Amino acid sequence: MRLVKCWFCSSTIYPGHGIQFVRNDAKIFRFCRSKCHKNFKMKRNPRKVKWTKAYRAAHGKDMTQDKTFEFEKKRNRPERYDRNVTEDTLKAIKKIDKIRSSREAQHINKRLKPNKQKIFKSEVKEIDQNINLIKAPGSYQLDSEKTKVLVSTNKSVQNEAMEE
Repeated sequence: MRLVKCWFCSSTIYPGHGIQFVRNDAKIFRFCRSKCHKNFKMKRNPRKVKWTKAYRAAHGKDMTQDKTFEFEKKRNRPERYDRNVTEDTLKAIKKIDKIRSSREAQHINKRLKPNKQKIFKSEVKEIDQNINLIKAPGSYQLDSEKTKVLVSTNKSVQNEAMEE
């Protein structure tokens, strides 16, 4: 079963699916769906259309340089079937998938880290501006700023008379 890549969005096209366009110079373009074909006919650049893999790679959204992609390369040399080699290959594929998924997660976290700091700063700023919605108006003052009322310890003559 031969799987080919869409010329526009780089997704895989399975047999019996998609559209094939042959230009006058015998160049073949394969498209996975009509959306890609229409964008190609409108002469749009895949690197400028946000939903394509070319855009994501050009703008640092996806990992492009990684050793795990070496294993996906197409090899045209036929290999003689060997059960042990096939078994080892299947084990290696599972390990490579785990490694790739962990590296993709690290890449995403690294890419989103600066944005988290911006969001935190904007939230702190919003809280500072609208603090009156959170706290009561009288509770702004700190303990050191609160006014202290001095009570005199001297008893007046009137108070003494009243006590008796």
